[in-house]
Amino acid sequence: MSVPWARVRAMRLLHTSDWHLGRSLHRADLRAAQSAFLDHLVDVARAEKVDAVLVAGDVYDRAVPPVDAVELCEDALLRLHDTGARIVLISGNHDSARRLGFGSGLLEKAGVHVRTRPAALARPVVLEDAHGPLAVYGVPYLEPDAVRGELPPGQDEIPRGHSGVLGHAAGCIRADAEARGIRRRVVMAHGWVSGGAASESERDISVGGVGQVPAELFAGFGYVALGHLHGQQTIAPQMRYSGSPLPYSFSEACTARAAGSSSSTAKGRRRSSRCPRPSTGG
Repeated sequence: MSVPWARVRAMRLLHTSDWHLGRSLHRADLRAAQSAFLDHLVDVARAEKVDAVLVAGDVYDRAVPPVDAVELCEDALLRLHDTGARIVLISGNHDSARRLGFGSGLLEKAGVHVRTRPAALARPVVLEDAHGPLAVYGVPYLEPDAVRGELPPGQDEIPRGHSGVLGHAAGCIRADAEARGIRRRVVMAHGWVSGGAASESERDISVGGVGQVPAELFAGFGYVALGHLHGQQTIAPQMRYSGSPLPYSFSEACTARAAGSSSSTAKGRRRSSRCPRPSTGG
């Protein structure tokens, strides 16, 4: 299972991604295993008293998920909300951004923040604690050619490809955070960052043969919660893939699935630890 929770100074964040609800593995039904993971996720959120749960995309396995997958997601979000945590969720390349974002304005009022519109990527969810504000920016999966006209305006022309749109997004986020005077900044994104190892189960997102973006695009942020790659991995001390909660191909059968935490002190030093996922028989 992959649930790194991250503490940025005094703030505790639970980072998860790539649930792929509705997916099967060679016709094997995974609903029971996915349900067991979500039960564990809720238990961790409650036990660790997390301030916010970050879901970094690919909530569903396909754009039109089956009804039971939608019900499973709704139940999980309700129970996570009942723990007292805020929820920030972005769409991934498997999700339909429009469908996942339906009703997001109403959900926002309940503390469930669904970020699926490229135009809103520089509008943060602002959390408060004894150290002041912390801004969480949710960047949904950006299909380069499809979203160029929907991105927030900037000073320069947006280069083509994944690096171009994500670099533009990061620049807009930095400008917004500076304007707000918020120093603690967390970014959620869905894509393939250089240094990350792929597996057989991710959908290819290459454009012009290039699918990866440099990690330097996210330099300077306190924590970067990534989704898309299914193996839990650390790209940099403050930049992690939570990984998928279950192995979704035989090549991932021996890959560790764990819950991990990252914390940073007032001076910015971070430390991490992990706890095992529940046994699901998978």
